[in-house]
Amino acid sequence: MTPNDPVVATEAYDYPLTLDHLLHTGLACSPARAIVHENHGRLDYRELHRRIGRLAAGLASLGVASGATVAVMDWDSPRYLECFFAIPMMGAVLHTINVRLSPEQILYTVNHAEDDVILVHEDFIPLIRQIGDRFDRAPTLVLLRDGAATAPGHGLEFAADYESLLDRGGDGYDFPALDERTRATTFYTTGTTGDPKGVWYTHRQLVLHTLGALGALASGGGHARLHRDDVYMPITPMFHVHGWGMPFVATLLGIKQVYPGRYEPEKLLHLIERERVTFSHCVPTILHMLLNAPVAGEIDLSGWKVVVGGSAMSAGLARAAMDRGIDVFGGYGMSETGPVLTMAQLERPALALPDEAQIALRCKAGRPIPLVDLRVVDESMRPLPQDGVSTGEVVARAPWTTNGYLKNREGSEALWRGGYLHTGDIGYLDGDGYLRVTDRLKDVIKSGGEWISSIEIEDVVSRCEGVAEAAAIGIPDARWGERPLVLVVPGDPEHPPDEATIRAAVREAADRGRINRWAVPDRIVLVDTLDKTSVGKIDKKRLRMRYANA
Repeated sequence: MTPNDPVVATEAYDYPLTLDHLLHTGLACSPARAIVHENHGRLDYRELHRRIGRLAAGLASLGVASGATVAVMDWDSPRYLECFFAIPMMGAVLHTINVRLSPEQILYTVNHAEDDVILVHEDFIPLIRQIGDRFDRAPTLVLLRDGAATAPGHGLEFAADYESLLDRGGDGYDFPALDERTRATTFYTTGTTGDPKGVWYTHRQLVLHTLGALGALASGGGHARLHRDDVYMPITPMFHVHGWGMPFVATLLGIKQVYPGRYEPEKLLHLIERERVTFSHCVPTILHMLLNAPVAGEIDLSGWKVVVGGSAMSAGLARAAMDRGIDVFGGYGMSETGPVLTMAQLERPALALPDEAQIALRCKAGRPIPLVDLRVVDESMRPLPQDGVSTGEVVARAPWTTNGYLKNREGSEALWRGGYLHTGDIGYLDGDGYLRVTDRLKDVIKSGGEWISSIEIEDVVSRCEGVAEAAAIGIPDARWGERPLVLVVPGDPEHPPDEATIRAAVREAADRGRINRWAVPDRIVLVDTLDKTSVGKIDKKRLRMRYANA
């Protein structure tokens, strides 16, 4: 041994990056802080810790061991939070089932993930009855319910209900020491083509994503900050990329948490008011739904911080939110990236900008959070300059990005070609490091040899008076290949927006060089609703199919 060799104590603890370590701070610093389940009760961090151990013991009594897969079909609840920890901490794999997929897709994910146990909320009993006889293996079922016992006659055999399973488990479960690279979770993408793809994460990846997201949220320069005095409520389903990873962040901080169950606008707004919620995250369609709910005008939303992701936030939606006192800002990522890659947090000088300039920044995808290596590249994987103009595909690396798709080597290799994860999005970086996503590769409108951003058309249209929602899609055109079609949902069906005014606004933006000159739509169609995916995004694939002959 030389004098410069490090000295390692023989009893030193290696401290693997496993999910159990995220529980320490809340238990030590905020043991009495509340975790609320809509109108069904509340617990504190001490009880959360006890229930995690009892859930693990109860699952072990059903035969769950290291390597098993336990699936959950539930609305957002403290039960789900308990599953986020107990199942992976056992060395088992948590499969968060997207309950908004079609029955056939859910059947596929259960069989593909090889679920051993499924925790089923009583609302989904009819769905399990519909597909249960086609399971490749017969999973053990555990019943979840929020109120009185379910009436007999549901025709399914349950090993236990959730609370009796915890009572059966008792206290004192001895969680095993795990390698931090043990697989912790699996869920399935909501792709619009082919079967859903299984995305998986290790303990190490989830812990590092938690720390990266927390580092970004704690460093906001005067806004968009998450701290220990905040009250957190997710409005992104917990089955969707671990609720964007934010339940792990909130639990690490030990802050008050509110879980709303099934998403209903009036209930969500009253929970924000009653529990004094200060931090949430959601997709644009959910925020639009809340702002336009009949009771929204009665609720004070000032001081509410909201990360908007999943798809681009329009300037019109951002302005409507800011007019209500909401600190709204964009975030960006995807199922395969954990999900968070960037956040559109503004520095103090930017907060003094006029509203129009400030909104333009808040609507961007944002800047990379700590530990993210994000680039915009050309077709040869060469990085493009950060000049606010040069557009290419967004690729990324981070210590938490998924290693690939479950049982899908070909898809995994395509995802990681060239050593970076390919997002399938196109965009550009400006000189301050802000990413602007201009479209999905599959959604860009190709007209007359030009690439037209559907997102930029939507951004212009969303600012027009009387427009509630807008979607721009490319439809076949014999001469130009594709032409833009704009679908508009009126804010007031009795007084719809003027189509000529909308077209003039797009033409003016093109004349000023804000958008491509080919972006002025030939047609604008007023519609009652826009098709949505299972996670609330506008489903442009379905819209293109529906209006292909328009």
